[in-house]
Amino acid sequence: MRRRREFEEGVRRNRSNIGEWLRYATWEESQQEIARSRSVYERALDVDARSQTVYIKYAEMEMKNKNINLARNLFDRAVTVLPRVSQFWYRFAYMEELVDNVQGAREVFDRWMQWEPEYEAWMAFIKFEQRYKEVQNVRGVFERLVFVHPEPKAWLRWAQFEETNGDADSVREVFGRAIDRLGEEHMDQHVFISFAKFEVRMREHERARAIYKYALQRLPRAQSQSLYNQYTVFEKQFGDTNEVEEVVVRKRRMQYEAMVKRDPRDYDAWIDFAKLEESAGDRDRIRDVYERAVAEHPTTAEKDVWRRYIYIWLFYALYEETQARDVDRARQVYGAALDLIPHERFTFGKLWHQYAWFEIRQGNVDKARRALGQALGRCPKNSLFRSYINLELELREFDRVRTLYTKHIEFNPANCATWVEFARFESALGEETRARAVYELAVEQPTLDMPEILWKAYIDFELELGHTDRVRSLYERLLKLTDHVKVWISRAQFELDTQGQEAARSVFEEGDGRLRDVGRKEERLALLEAWRSMESDGGDIESVERRMPTRVRRRRVLDDGSMEEYFDYVFPDDTQGSRFKLLAKAHMWKQTQHSE
Repeated sequence: MRRRREFEEGVRRNRSNIGEWLRYATWEESQQEIARSRSVYERALDVDARSQTVYIKYAEMEMKNKNINLARNLFDRAVTVLPRVSQFWYRFAYMEELVDNVQGAREVFDRWMQWEPEYEAWMAFIKFEQRYKEVQNVRGVFERLVFVHPEPKAWLRWAQFEETNGDADSVREVFGRAIDRLGEEHMDQHVFISFAKFEVRMREHERARAIYKYALQRLPRAQSQSLYNQYTVFEKQFGDTNEVEEVVVRKRRMQYEAMVKRDPRDYDAWIDFAKLEESAGDRDRIRDVYERAVAEHPTTAEKDVWRRYIYIWLFYALYEETQARDVDRARQVYGAALDLIPHERFTFGKLWHQYAWFEIRQGNVDKARRALGQALGRCPKNSLFRSYINLELELREFDRVRTLYTKHIEFNPANCATWVEFARFESALGEETRARAVYELAVEQPTLDMPEILWKAYIDFELELGHTDRVRSLYERLLKLTDHVKVWISRAQFELDTQGQEAARSVFEEGDGRLRDVGRKEERLALLEAWRSMESDGGDIESVERRMPTRVRRRRVLDDGSMEEYFDYVFPDDTQGSRFKLLAKAHMWKQTQHSE
């Protein structure tokens, strides 16, 4: 009884704390007081009728005690109140299937599908019907699926099902309907690829060839790269490989030659040209295209112009490393690219990063460190520091990581993200004192780019350690620097969670006074609304209502002499004239009449 009184007192003090209700209900269940536990869950739902956690815990309790009908009724309530929460439907159907109520599970899925849920929900319905070998039902679900989600993947899954459970004509009918329904605007190359591969499996090679040609004529080249590749593979297997492949490659080669001749600095065309030659596999041609491409370097020292050009060097180096297997040549490519960039104006962290990891893959850790160290020495930037730090983290060189974080902070002490990452790194190593020292150094910096992120991280750090006194001290220090309403509300919520309503009320009162003194009316209104929300849970809401302002319409003269109307807030404690006092008293009288 004593424990029950404690729980009752807890939920009375903080009625909106769902966690307290759940602990109460779980305790009653552990005492075999199922009826009392059920009553607690119902009271929790009265507090928050849309709490997903309460519904799930409640249903689990009923199922655990084999009250299937009660659990069924509860799930029915849940999906009625929150029909868009997929978890309820999944659990509802699973429970019905678990008790061998297959028809009931089917009805649950059917009700769910009426809400037209996401693709995965439809697939769960289909898999359910497949488990019970209801082929016609599966077809019916697929019919509804492609109507609601006419996406290529839905059509492909349907075709796959028909190939397994139907005949060739059924599969062809599905693919034909997919092509008609999607149209050329929404057509996906993978539909044609799957259709052609099916015909190959049926040994209908001419049909497959016709499908490939039909698709290649209608799909834009940018959306049919995989289709071209699959057509090439098909012809290699079942056609005159040399002729077909050479025709396709020659045609596209001529197109790219024309493009780069028209604009020698069209770097996207050069990249596509090089990828074409890579697919052809002629090493000399591949290197020739890359060499011609990198020779067309930008003539201006503007980073935006250089950005696409650098990607050619990156692809060139990757080709030499991964396909040509020429490590020395890949290293030469990286060196030439780094020598070409005007580092005194700008650099590219991606190039330095890729080169460093290239050396790591070759087992040259020292070379990788020298490369990143050279990058930081010549052109330090945030991305390079992060790349170097991530490298040392991968190598578990924590002392080097500390050194790099120190250098990064020296380079850019205003970067709050770096300070937070440094502190979290120390915290992850269990160095709480070091982490706290990092945060202290950070908040003492005269200039910070995003101080709110830094202070929040510091407060969260102390909260995770359970140091409530330190958290309170941090809030006090922060409120000496800013009077932002969100800080006051956060401080009040902290006091509410740790010391109760009285402490939170004191914070709200102090914040109201501060915001009144500095004349921030809209922020003061936001603070009072948060205060009123807290007091609504069994607190002194009338005292807050007496502080609420009246919204009035005013006029002011603009710089051009015209008049503009705007809304202002008049608080009961404003002393700017008898007119405002009269409005405040009228507002208080109206509140009194409303309460009566």
